[in-house]
Amino acid sequence: MTMTELAIKRPTLVVVFFSIFGVLGLMGYSQLKYDLLPKISPPVVVITTIYPGASPTEVETNVSKVIEDAVSGMDKVSAIRSTSSEGRSTVVIELAQSANLDFSLQEAQRKVNQTQNNLPKDARAPIVARVALDEIPVIRMGATANMPNREFYQFMKDQIQPRFSKLSGVAQITLVGGEERQIRINLNADKIKSFGLSIPQVAGIIKASNLDFPTGKVKGEESQYVVRLAGKFTSLEEIKNIVLSRTRTGGEVRLGDVAEVQDGAKETVSISRVSGIASIGVLVNKQGDANSVEVSKLVRKEITAIERDFSQKNGLKFTISQDGSLFTIDAADAVKHDLLIAVVLVAFVMMLFLHSLRSSLIVMVAIPTSLISTIAGMWAFGFSLNLMTLLAMSLVIGILVDDSIVVLENIYRHLEMGKHKRQAALEGRNEIGFAALSITMVDVVVFVPLALLPGIVGNILREFAVVVAISTLFSLLVSFTVTPVLASRFAKHEHLSGNTLMGRFALWFEGVFDWITLKYKGLLVWALHYRKTTILIVVAMLVASISLVPLGFIGAEFITQADRGEFAIQIELPPGATFEQTNQTTLQVEKIVAKMPEVQRTFVNVGAASSGFIGVFANNTAEINVTLFPRESRVRSTDDVMFDIKKNTSGIPGVKVRASPIGIFGGANEAPIQMVISGTNFDEVAKAAKQIRDIVNEVPGTADVRLSAEDGKPETRIEVDREKMATFGLTINDVGASLRVALAGDDDTKFRQGNTEYSILISLDQFDRSKPENLGSLTFVNQRGQVVELQQFASIYQAVGPTQLQRENRNSSITLYSQAIGRPSGTVVNEIREAMKNKVPPTISTTFTGNQKNQEESFSSMGIAIGVAILFVYFVMVALYDSYVYPFVVMFSVPVAIVGALLALALASKALGIFTMLGMIMLIGLVTKNAILIVDRTNQVKEEQGLSSYDALLEAGQLRLRPIVMTTVAMIVGMLPIAVGGGAGGEWKSGLGWALIGGLTSSMFLTLVLVPVVYIKLDHWRTSVPAFFRRIFRLKTAEEAQAEEDTLPEGFTGGLEGVPALRTAVQDKDAQ
Repeated sequence: MTMTELAIKRPTLVVVFFSIFGVLGLMGYSQLKYDLLPKISPPVVVITTIYPGASPTEVETNVSKVIEDAVSGMDKVSAIRSTSSEGRSTVVIELAQSANLDFSLQEAQRKVNQTQNNLPKDARAPIVARVALDEIPVIRMGATANMPNREFYQFMKDQIQPRFSKLSGVAQITLVGGEERQIRINLNADKIKSFGLSIPQVAGIIKASNLDFPTGKVKGEESQYVVRLAGKFTSLEEIKNIVLSRTRTGGEVRLGDVAEVQDGAKETVSISRVSGIASIGVLVNKQGDANSVEVSKLVRKEITAIERDFSQKNGLKFTISQDGSLFTIDAADAVKHDLLIAVVLVAFVMMLFLHSLRSSLIVMVAIPTSLISTIAGMWAFGFSLNLMTLLAMSLVIGILVDDSIVVLENIYRHLEMGKHKRQAALEGRNEIGFAALSITMVDVVVFVPLALLPGIVGNILREFAVVVAISTLFSLLVSFTVTPVLASRFAKHEHLSGNTLMGRFALWFEGVFDWITLKYKGLLVWALHYRKTTILIVVAMLVASISLVPLGFIGAEFITQADRGEFAIQIELPPGATFEQTNQTTLQVEKIVAKMPEVQRTFVNVGAASSGFIGVFANNTAEINVTLFPRESRVRSTDDVMFDIKKNTSGIPGVKVRASPIGIFGGANEAPIQMVISGTNFDEVAKAAKQIRDIVNEVPGTADVRLSAEDGKPETRIEVDREKMATFGLTINDVGASLRVALAGDDDTKFRQGNTEYSILISLDQFDRSKPENLGSLTFVNQRGQVVELQQFASIYQAVGPTQLQRENRNSSITLYSQAIGRPSGTVVNEIREAMKNKVPPTISTTFTGNQKNQEESFSSMGIAIGVAILFVYFVMVALYDSYVYPFVVMFSVPVAIVGALLALALASKALGIFTMLGMIMLIGLVTKNAILIVDRTNQVKEEQGLSSYDALLEAGQLRLRPIVMTTVAMIVGMLPIAVGGGAGGEWKSGLGWALIGGLTSSMFLTLVLVPVVYIKLDHWRTSVPAFFRRIFRLKTAEEAQAEEDTLPEGFTGGLEGVPALRTAVQDKDAQ
């Protein structure tokens, strides 16, 4: 008993089965979380080390190279990059895709721990972390209150930060800007010198005077007491009264005599403003496995509660500048909107072709049944409702009705023969069953390689592929059970009547379709007679469409940039600019931005900027995160506003202003074009980098071309005469420690007040640190108690040092960055490569990274996936036809789909990216359906009616024209909302929609003509090719061999023993 027969006899089984999946689907939908993209964890480990006050050269030599050497022995390392800037080392370890990230993270930590003793004493412990693309700030907001600045910062730190931190899914709360309390001990260089003291001596005495000692315990007869020496400072007066030394006359030299003790604030290193209003910035980062939408909801709820608790007391108010979850929700809503429109359009197509609400509903039942069951599958696999899974469900709307259309159309054909509804349902489904199974399986198998792709493209597309496969399999199950069951109960042969408006329209439509069928038959007859001409025409169209790519009509890129209405402006002043200068310049840029009518809010961070997913902290940098009004409320695009801002800020002297859109992963995009220029000699690399920069500037479409190490930073260098220093009884360690405390400060000791500790900073006062020429007067005390000035054994002069040093796989390197304006980045990169040919010295190597590297790896992986998908489709065809030849007929439908896909991309001005490539892969499964229906019916007619291939193809073409047109049109209209729809993230998916629509359209027209031509050609070759080889090798067919065998005499066995009998027979014949 077949599945369909059981379903028709026991419909309750079908009801119960799909009801279970319906309940699971509804439960799953309530549990599924919203995300923009599936979880993506690139195999990258980052090691960050802070080395306060060190120059880039010192950081590279003493930290970066040491860590590089330590981690170079790790397993599955594909690249090691390091960046050494002032006071900071960042080492990035890029691992192979097959690496276990958790194991690699532990191994990196172990290697770093082993080499920590080789790092400078003043360097802080390295921090080892993985890069997670979704662990960026979910919310950026500013807080204001009617409180003194220092008090407000401490209030935020003690009262507000913990309330946000305890929320489920929150990983880190970062406060930006504000004034943090600090006890500052400003040493007076002249007074220290006059008392014969040195800076390290003073710092050591202060720290030694601020200690708590647990000294043991005292046991009594009945109790025991812990004894603790309370030596921590409790007031500023205690600090001032610390005795440093005694004079020759016996007087005491106290700290207050040589230093000013201030209850002040930490040096300002960052300022935050929200829409021009000074505030304390609050950045909310989510945990790796947390859901951004849920975290955002909890944070907003907590904001309401905090404002309710404190707004009356101190006027506390939060202003949210950016909320990444809003775009996620908008993108999901846009896809759901497209899905609903697709359902309505497909329903209209069903009504158009079936002329019956009853029949349309039977087919449309496949959509909700399959989708709800698919949601249950998503829940089981742990997926989320993200752009890819929702896009998959939206795209399959037209596919879900395919099987039901094919089955129902065949059932109606049996009804027209006069059969009973149940018999027609059973026989109609059984007759088409294997073909329906095949057209579903070719859809499913093309997604198997996609689900197994490695790398970032695999992470993005895996959930999409699995969702399409699950929903398509459920649609097949529906067509084998639900559709026949409904048809056996409710199907009715419709007799069209001209008495009603619908009837007259249906008769008109049928007349038009009959005319189309007649014209198609004429075209097919012509194509079968002029086979070579037909094939040549199709080949010419294929070549013409493919040539659109090299001719530049279709570009290439990794992912199309979407208009999120958000972008980041990076401001960079010349190296050496003060923090105050950077702040003033940022205010100027803010005013220009605020005048733009499209700008809704801004979030400013002076003193820091983001470079991809790694922050850059420096006095001469600032970042403005800009949020525009929703797209429907503004006329200009994000790109237009960015361009206008760059144009208006170009007049500010000595300032570099760059605008970067917020990318698909939610962070400010690094430049889409990145090239690493590396070599063994830094000077050669720098020279080559400048040459390449000039070449890149000449390529159309490039903008904001810059190098990672361009301008030198002014620095004061101290060169020590070691012999003189030794003569004075000093060491490099003594001198270095004194200079570090004097200039950078020493904040190792704390001042406790209540339960809160504040840092104590010991350093020279601002006056002594403000002039480089004063450095020579700094004093040191040797072991003999003599006071020695720095200028006595060292020369001090001004120089220019690098702002940043980079290394690539342990070679010196410089990175070139460029924006791509008005052209796809992949196309621009190809032109840069062409322009650089034979112009780069052989000792210099260049490598494109970032988006270009992702694009090349993704295209390579997807190219392999296309090959595997075609192979899998062929295997399904072999199983269907029990032949290795006929599948080739079906496979000819694939290249004709490329004609329409590429033409549609060119007309819609879309570039080849991972989403359009995904459309190409989907087409392999979708377009072979039409060919399967034609070939399967041709074989049936030949077998049942004994017709020739020519007649069988004419009949199959006319008979299958209706289901082919109906299924293809249903898929095309189902994908139209994706192609033309706007909304959040519309740019990412529109290329996919146009590729599918173009491919399906061209395949529908060309497959109906080309497949019959190829079929009859292969049918002819099946007999002519063997006959050709038989003539060459004088081989006999099976029939000829049998005829000869029948003429041989009895007793002849074909061996030597048969020879005498054969000779006798010949002699007898001669005698006669």
